[in-house]
Amino acid sequence: MQTLIDTLLRKRGIKTKKEREIFFNPDYERDVLDPFGLVDMEKAVERIISAIDNDEKIAIYSDFDADGIPAGVILHDFFKKIEYENFVNYIPHRDTQGYGFHTEAIDELKTKGVSVIITVDVGIADISTCDYAKENDIDVIITDHHLTKDTLPDAVAVINPQRKDDTYENKNICGAGVAFKVVQALVIQARRDKKEWIANVVDGWEKWLLDLVAIATISDMVSLTGENRALVHFGLMVLRKSKRPGIDALCKQMRLQKEYLTEDDIGFAIAPRINASSRMGSPETAFNMLSEKDASRATDAAKQLESLNRKRKASVASIVRALKKRFSDDPQTAERSVLVAGDTQYNTALLGLAASSISDKYKKTVCIWGREGTGDLKGSCRSAGGVHIVDLFKGAEYALEKYGGHKYAGGFSVKKEYIHTIADEFNKAVQLLKTDKAEGDSVVADAQIPQVPIERTYSEINKMAPFGMGNAKPIFVYKNAPIASIKTFGTDDSHLEVSIKQNGALPQMRAIAFFKGLDSFDKQARENSSVDIVGTLEKSRFLGRVRYEIRILDIQ
Repeated sequence: MQTLIDTLLRKRGIKTKKEREIFFNPDYERDVLDPFGLVDMEKAVERIISAIDNDEKIAIYSDFDADGIPAGVILHDFFKKIEYENFVNYIPHRDTQGYGFHTEAIDELKTKGVSVIITVDVGIADISTCDYAKENDIDVIITDHHLTKDTLPDAVAVINPQRKDDTYENKNICGAGVAFKVVQALVIQARRDKKEWIANVVDGWEKWLLDLVAIATISDMVSLTGENRALVHFGLMVLRKSKRPGIDALCKQMRLQKEYLTEDDIGFAIAPRINASSRMGSPETAFNMLSEKDASRATDAAKQLESLNRKRKASVASIVRALKKRFSDDPQTAERSVLVAGDTQYNTALLGLAASSISDKYKKTVCIWGREGTGDLKGSCRSAGGVHIVDLFKGAEYALEKYGGHKYAGGFSVKKEYIHTIADEFNKAVQLLKTDKAEGDSVVADAQIPQVPIERTYSEINKMAPFGMGNAKPIFVYKNAPIASIKTFGTDDSHLEVSIKQNGALPQMRAIAFFKGLDSFDKQARENSSVDIVGTLEKSRFLGRVRYEIRILDIQ
């Protein structure tokens, strides 16, 4: 077993004894960096403390996703803790306003008497909005983590580790992580200045905010290495003891045991429900679920999120069904490198989810567009691995109003004159790209599964958690796995369960797949035959029953 762990660590670039010690034993004091290492932190803290001392109205302006909403709650909770009530949280509406820091928000906040705006997880590209705020005598503090442009906003402070002049070690911190650093710095500076209002904040209180940082860091799929690994490690500890009634209520809705919450529960259960808030309704619902102290109101918000998430699933499924029919009926689908489709009736907030599902089916890059409430034609792309999405956008930027993203996912808006030819534009662009691997390649395993009880292997590799970007969950291959039985399950029998015979006295092993596209396997496989299975090891607590199993990623 030690050989297996050594192999997995080497694949993650962890080779020395010191590196192993840091990896396996996160330490808050050692691993969480000095917040004043971020450029402009002193300026931001000085302005916020001045606003508190002078009872100025402060606005916290956050994005509407599962990074921005927790980020807004972090600052909300800080102000509540110091009993400062002269502040307001503002979250733009995804459909009617869209992503970004908007001038109409400046007008609204000015009427409320706001003199300081702190942005979280947004604002780094909104130069004109910052200029407009300045014209209206409102000071802006930008806190963000997205890539910067050549020109920074003209703000009181611009806190972003992506700044070219910033040497902060953790370039991958998420928006809520940056908001947490601001709170850290405020606590430190207020104590140095002996501010009376900091008396309510006991040493280490800010660590209770790490549940929000963990949710956001995992949701935003940033690298779980270095400082982020420590933030999520301790954030999960806080989440499992969370004092937030909304978390309690949400766990009950999802049939999850709070004390055993994992990064998978955040990624596959909590984050989608937070995101459903803005995709299907109002972002304030998720904000209230996380920030509300009243159990009854928090429970109502959690129930609303569950309802919105069900609607989100149904809406995405409807779009996916229409797209599958469209692509299956199109003779050009097989020859195109990028599959592109759209409809003005599509909810643009759901297109990334639909594109991901279609990409999984066809093993190709997929771009889906729709029309926003503002009238803009916007879309989302998902890559199957061989095409860098941003490079694709750059190759067709003459047809786009704007775009952004990373290697595997991104968003774009189309110039109206190109909407009917955007499929051709993307496919012409991809032909100019030199891809690093073919789309649709098989999943690559880290190692063969050891012939020992599965719970023992799981226990050892789970010491490497939390898993995520930069520390992927180990993938195992089981070659010639002897099948004892096969059955399907789920509301539409779309999931698969395979029982695998084990050597000697070992019990049968359960392997499950929560994806479709297994028709060919179902027809060919027979009990008492064998298959090759690639997957991850999981510990299921569904309905309170503990089971160890293989989560199938690929099967032949």
